[in-house]
Amino acid sequence: MTDIRPSGAFAPLDRVREIVMADPALQLRLSAVQNPEIFANAMVDLATSADIELDREAVLKAIEPDPLGLDRFRPAQLTGHDLPDRQWLPIGIMQAGGQLAVEWAHFGGAPLSAPFFEDQLRGARSLPFNRMFRQRTPLAGLAQAQTHDGLAAPDGFIFHLSRCGSTLVSQMLGALRDTIVVSEAAPLDAVVQLLNANPGVPIEERARLLRAMVGALGRDRSGDARHYVVKLDSWHALALPLFRYAFPETPWIFLYRDPVEIIVSQMRIRGMQATPGTMPQDLYGIVGGETMSAEEYCARAFACICNAVLDNAELGGGLLINYASLPAAVEDEILTHFAIEADGEGRAAMRAAAGRDAKAPTQSFVADTEMKQKEATGSVRAAVEAHLQEPYRRLEAMRLARGK
Repeated sequence: MTDIRPSGAFAPLDRVREIVMADPALQLRLSAVQNPEIFANAMVDLATSADIELDREAVLKAIEPDPLGLDRFRPAQLTGHDLPDRQWLPIGIMQAGGQLAVEWAHFGGAPLSAPFFEDQLRGARSLPFNRMFRQRTPLAGLAQAQTHDGLAAPDGFIFHLSRCGSTLVSQMLGALRDTIVVSEAAPLDAVVQLLNANPGVPIEERARLLRAMVGALGRDRSGDARHYVVKLDSWHALALPLFRYAFPETPWIFLYRDPVEIIVSQMRIRGMQATPGTMPQDLYGIVGGETMSAEEYCARAFACICNAVLDNAELGGGLLINYASLPAAVEDEILTHFAIEADGEGRAAMRAAAGRDAKAPTQSFVADTEMKQKEATGSVRAAVEAHLQEPYRRLEAMRLARGK
């Protein structure tokens, strides 16, 4: 990868960066170092072996943590035009060098085992290696790379209504050793939001960029992957037609649940998809959301998601899954739908994952359906009856009809 940053006061650092970025095996070794002092020593040793005088303090300065996120206010530059080695995954979209760019992080060969992509990313960001070797390439280049870099198409997409078992499903599938599962990755959402904000972009260009980001997130970093599944954000169901156009052969599921239980969960801790003014754009077309009760806004927003699935079900490839059928539906229906084979060992691993709390894997799963029904207030039930009960009824009717 060619470094296009201008040389300056840290020219020795730039020279060492060039050496490291030309050697994927060296990158993998250095990315495993978590201690800053040890990392700085390794960098100085590397520089010495290449006859480069590198100040250890300069290395420590370059890898200083940025707990306040001040780095985002500094002008960013592209570091190259080509995609980095497959151990790097996209972690965001930003402005760099006067254009939209993809930011990358090295995940050191670690599988994406955390419940959410962001959880795994926090660990990657903390590595001295990623603080020193920041990579930014043009977003346009990512779309072009999709045609010649062998970026993967997924075996399945997980759409969902929020708080209805999607994390459980993704964790069960992720328990299979040969399956990559990417869960609610921010860079993918950034692409969906970008395309939503620019409806004038031709459909093939939109599809190409979406395919490229999905493919880059699913890079086979172990060399052993046979399957790839993407769990999307709940509002991505609104973009179902684009996903079907970009991936016409990829099956998808839509997970949903008794809407009373979903709204109760949102009233405990509201997600940004259920809070007016927190999303980059008005995705739902709800007028006056800021003046509505929390229950009503949530119900209206989730009704939009349900209706998007109902309206586009004829695009094909879909399977409706009610939370009540989990976790058995993963083995009984979803594996077959995604054409994923699992042997006895794999199924045992999935069942073990099902016994853990999906969002807190160190804790055991505790069923909460009865508790949520008891907790539902009159306001919750009224909002559901007014806005969500009919879409839920139609989803159930469609699911049962297709099950015959």
